Amino acid sequence: MELGQRDSTLLAPAAKALPWGVAGALSAAISALSMRGFTVDDALISIRYARHLASGAGYRFNVDGASTDGVTPLPWAFVLAPLSHTDALTVLMRASVLGFVCAVATGALLGVAVARAKAHASARVAALVLLAMSVPFAAHAMSGMETSLATLVATLAAMLLARGARHATLAAAIAGAAASLRPEMLPWALVVAAIGGDDDEPLRALASRAKRVALAMAPFAACVVARLVAFHHVAPLAVAAKPSDLSHGLAYAGASAIVTLAPIVACAPLALVKAPRAAQALTIAGVAHYAAVAVAGGDWMAYARLATPIIPSLLLAFVVASPGAHRLASVGRVAVALVAGVFFLVYAAPAGHGVRADRLALVEAARAHFATSKRIAALDIGWLSAVTEAPIVDLAGLTDPEIAVLPGGHTSKRVDAAMLMARHVDTLVLFVNEGLPEGGLEAWPSARYFRTVENRLAASPYLHEKLTPEGFIPLGSKGGGYVVLRLRPEEDSPR
Repeated sequence: MELGQRDSTLLAPAAKALPWGVAGALSAAISALSMRGFTVDDALISIRYARHLASGAGYRFNVDGASTDGVTPLPWAFVLAPLSHTDALTVLMRASVLGFVCAVATGALLGVAVARAKAHASARVAALVLLAMSVPFAAHAMSGMETSLATLVATLAAMLLARGARHATLAAAIAGAAASLRPEMLPWALVVAAIGGDDDEPLRALASRAKRVALAMAPFAACVVARLVAFHHVAPLAVAAKPSDLSHGLAYAGASAIVTLAPIVACAPLALVKAPRAAQALTIAGVAHYAAVAVAGGDWMAYARLATPIIPSLLLAFVVASPGAHRLASVGRVAVALVAGVFFLVYAAPAGHGVRADRLALVEAARAHFATSKRIAALDIGWLSAVTEAPIVDLAGLTDPEIAVLPGGHTSKRVDAAMLMARHVDTLVLFVNEGLPEGGLEAWPSARYFRTVENRLAASPYLHEKLTPEGFIPLGSKGGGYVVLRLRPEEDSPR
């Protein structure tokens, strides 16, 4: 039988689905373990909130500060809180294990779902192989972020949708839960809810769709209400801190559609015309998600984080639609995706293998530098939050409402020396990508600070007078690292 040819089986029994579920779990496990050395700095921001929740300090980034909306997936810190009665690096390890478990469960769900699809085994195998080859799926399974949980929830919704119209209502509710973890997934959830059923009678169909849409909207709406009550705004603070840039968003969405592999095989417009409703709904929902990601301006994190949660659902859409696709077209799309997957595994994945080790070494090397700091200002605040419990002024504004609304993007906020002094900052941390200049640490003002806010602060004559270099902490082995500046002793009066 050829790729895309139908099986005679309408719904695979449990005995047939189980091996595929095991194969899917193994595919996901192998994939995730290949990127076990990856993490992102922002994972430690959520962990700081979770640790403060666990300790009784409340939902806040700084223990002595106000409660701020610094975690875009609002429920995530509460999910982590039971794991957070310990130091930050241990919590990061636990969060990574949780992400790995979610990834394996996602693979198992996808395996069972493709086993139940009316498609040839070759299409099912292709879907699981592409999941195993997906660098974004692997990286964000181990990053310590909420992405792997969001992927699991979205995959469960997609699996239910593929099982038939009788599961469409539950699928809509679960899709909405995914949108509570990743707000830009709301259009995806609404499309799944709106067109995922098969009601024929117009009035009944309208009522059913309205019910499903309401269920899909409910978790997102609950987060909006919670934000309004707690923080007096409806959108995550990151929306203000990182203003949308459509040109960047379009580039991000386009690149993500390639690096995640799944859109390559799911893009079959002619096959979708005669495909089952579930394949149509999941594919159109995928298009809606990419549009939302583009409008949101994309993301700065490596490996297409915002596109990752819908990878399995698009692979499932490909399998469900494959019987109606032309054999050669299906083979061609799979071949292109496999070639792209090999390319990214060889050329993109290795850059992420040492990130976790570099971060851990950075944290350990930094502890002595901040032992006596009273208030620190920095742009990269995640790793710092693992070093010290001292208050941190977030120069990107992701956890700071006052800085978030300043003009500029999240690395170019109009923070100046006067604001740092008004905040009683006694330690400033600046990142240099290419290491120290020829004059060494004393020549810190002439170092190359490629991010705007750090470049502006380093050029301030006022800070040249107030601050003295305290040390340089390397990050990795490529020369980059952090310049640590301290308030001169004569300036550091009691407050």
